[in-house]
Amino acid sequence: DGRVSLVVGTHTHVPTADHQILPGGTAYMTDAGMCGCYDSVLGMDKEEPVNRFQRKIPGNRFTPATGDATISGVAVETDDRTGLALRVAPVRIGGHLEPVLPDFWAA
Repeated sequence: DGRVSLVVGTHTHVPTADHQILPGGTAYMTDAGMCGCYDSVLGMDKEEPVNRFQRKIPGNRFTPATGDATISGVAVETDDRTGLALRVAPVRIGGHLEPVLPDFWAA
């Protein structure tokens, strides 16, 4: 905290609602979410990953899902002098999740 502008994770690929600026000025978000089709297995068509899980053996190659894509992420405004965060907000565009745009983005 205080040494970087932003620390953001992604593992579950589900956007969290815990964005905040830590006391030292570092913006933080546990999981920014996934970019891709949420009606998928991590952006891939569901059939082959589910078959592999059920049968415990590989079959066909994974193919990208072709459904509505969502862009998930985080926006940070930083101080030009210190590089530390002034504002942080989630970003979600498209797909099936509720859209969210930071109020500090220029129109």
